[in-house]
Amino acid sequence: MKRRDDIRNIAIIAHVDHGKTTLVNELLKQSDTLDEHVQIEDRALDSNAIERERGITILSKNTAVRYGERQINILDTPGHADFGGEVERIMRMVDGVLLVVDAFEGTMPQTRFVLKKALEQHLTPIVVVNKIDRPGARPEEVVDEVLDLFIELGADEDQLEFPVVYASAINGTSSFSSNPDDQEHTMKPIFDTIVDTIPAPVDNTEEPLQFQVALLDYNDFVGRIGIGRVFRGRIKVGDNVTVMKLDGSTKNFRVTKLFGFFGLKRLEIKEAKAGDLIAVSGMEDIFVGETVADAEHPEALPILRIDEPTLQMTFRTNNSPFAGREGKFVTSRQLEQRLKNELHTDVSLKVEDTDDPGAWVVSGRGELHLSILIETLRREGFELQASRPEVIYKEIEGQLSEPYEEVQIDTPEEYSGSIIDSLSQRKAEMQNMETADNGQTRLTFSAPSRGLIGYSTEFLSMTRGYGIMNHTFSEYKPVIKNWNPGRRNGTLVSINSGKVTTYAIMAVQDRGTIFLDPGTEVYEGMIVGQNSRDNDISVNITRGRNQTNVRAAGSEDIAKVKSPLHLSLEESLEFINEDEYCEITPEHVRLRKQILNTNEREKAAKRRKMTGRN
Repeated sequence: MKRRDDIRNIAIIAHVDHGKTTLVNELLKQSDTLDEHVQIEDRALDSNAIERERGITILSKNTAVRYGERQINILDTPGHADFGGEVERIMRMVDGVLLVVDAFEGTMPQTRFVLKKALEQHLTPIVVVNKIDRPGARPEEVVDEVLDLFIELGADEDQLEFPVVYASAINGTSSFSSNPDDQEHTMKPIFDTIVDTIPAPVDNTEEPLQFQVALLDYNDFVGRIGIGRVFRGRIKVGDNVTVMKLDGSTKNFRVTKLFGFFGLKRLEIKEAKAGDLIAVSGMEDIFVGETVADAEHPEALPILRIDEPTLQMTFRTNNSPFAGREGKFVTSRQLEQRLKNELHTDVSLKVEDTDDPGAWVVSGRGELHLSILIETLRREGFELQASRPEVIYKEIEGQLSEPYEEVQIDTPEEYSGSIIDSLSQRKAEMQNMETADNGQTRLTFSAPSRGLIGYSTEFLSMTRGYGIMNHTFSEYKPVIKNWNPGRRNGTLVSINSGKVTTYAIMAVQDRGTIFLDPGTEVYEGMIVGQNSRDNDISVNITRGRNQTNVRAAGSEDIAKVKSPLHLSLEESLEFINEDEYCEITPEHVRLRKQILNTNEREKAAKRRKMTGRN
C-alpha cells in the first residue's frame, strides 16, 4: 500500500491541565516552522480569553509544524468531557495520538475518556509523561497505570506496545529516560517518535475525491467553513463537487477557497490531496459528518456520530428592574440571533423555541459547556436570564432513563467520610477507594447527573478547598423515582430596592450566609443570601440606622460583619432552584426569584403547598 511519507496526522489528548497545550507550544517553537524572529506566547493555541483564564482547551485547534522534510499536522483537543463531541470527531481525522499524562497525578477520568475514543478508532498511541520535574513525580508508576488503563479499555496488542517519552513541556525538555536529570533541552525524542511510530497516511490521490467535515468554523466574509481530512483523491479551487448530506440527499457546489494549516496560520492553498487536513469554503449549509465527493463518483464516508446533549437550561431576555443598564444587546431578537449563530460552529448545542417568544431551551453536554456559552455572551455585551440546569431524560427500551457520570475525587483522607456520606445522599454508588502513603485518598463513584448539580460548592466547602473532583458522562440508566436532589437551604430575599447597608447585614447575617457587599444595589425579589434553614425569608437588606447627634456605643460593630460569600457564574447556576433565575449581565451575576413581588410570591408558595397536599 502506497503511503505519503511527507506528512503525519496526530491528535494530542489529555486530562485537563496535564500540559498538552503547553507541549504543542514547545513543538511549535522547536520545529522548523516559525521564523527565528517570531515570538510565540504561552499556550498560543488557546486563543479564546476564557480558555486562557481557566487553563482549559474548549475548541479544537489545528496547527502544523515542519520537522525536517516532513509536515506534522497536530490537533489540540479539549480535555473536558463536556466537549467530547469534538474529541470523537477529531479521532477520525488522524492516524495516531499523543497521550499526555501528568507524572504526579497519573491517569484521571478524562484521560480515560479521551483514550477510549482513540483506541476505538484503532489509532497508534504514543505516551508522553509530562511534568517529569514536578515534586513528587512518579513516572514509572504512572506508566504502569497507563498500561493498566490500556488493558482495561481493550487495547489491541500493537497499541499495548506504546513508546514512552518523558518531558517537561514548560521547560522545553524531553528524553527517553524516566530520570529527570537526563532531560535535555530538545523535543527531538518526541518528533522522532512521531515520525517512526505514527503511520503515514495512505496515498490514494488518483482515486475519486472523498473529504469529510469533522469541525465547523464561521467567518462573516466567506460564511461557513468545513474543516476535515481528504481521505481519498484530490480537491482544487474551482472544482465542482457533490456534498453527500446526512439525510441522504446530494447538493452540488463549486469550491471557492481552500485553506491549509501551517504554524499558527490558516493559509490559502490551491490544491489538497489524500491525507491533508484542510478547510473548505463555498458551501453555506455544510454540516459535520457530511462527505464532499467527486461529482461523477459520489460515495459517502460513514457518518460521524455527535454526542447528544445531557443537560438543558432556559435562556430568556432579561426583564429584571435593572434590565438594559449594563448590556449592549438586550432584546429578544438579538439574543435569539446570537444563539442561532452559535449553532454554526457548536454541533453539540441545541436551541429550541418555546411558547414564550422571549425564552429558548438551550441544551448542551454539561454545566461547563453551557456556562462557558453564557460567559461568552456576557463578555460580548449580552444581558440574559438563565434557569436552573436540568438533566435530559431519554426513553430507552421502554424505560425512562437519566444520565449518569463517573466521578473521581482526590482528597485528604480526613474528608473522605464526609464525601462518601454526602454523595450517597445524592444517590451515588462508590466503585473504588484507594489511600496512598501521602494521606491522599482517591474515591470513584457512579452518580446520577442531577445529583451532581449544585454539588461542587458543597464539595469545596467540605474539603476546605483541598479536594479535586472530576466527572465524566458514562451512560444512561433507569430514572430514580420519588427523589428530588434540589437545594436543601432556603434563601434570604430582599423585600425592597436600594443599596445594601452594613447595619442591615448585621441584623440578618445570623440567619444565614450573605452574598453581597455593603453598597451593592438590589431590587425587590433579588436573592441576597442563603438561609441556614430550609425556608425562604424576606429581609430588609437596605435598612439604615436612625440618624441622631449622639454617637452610638456600638458604632464599632462594623468590624463584626462577616465577609460575604461571592458566587462564581457556575456556582450561581448550580445554586438556583426551580422558582429562581440567574440574571447575567456584562458586569454582574445576580440571583433572583422568578416572581419578584413579595406578596405575590408568598401567595404562589401557599398555592403550591395546597396543591401538594391535594
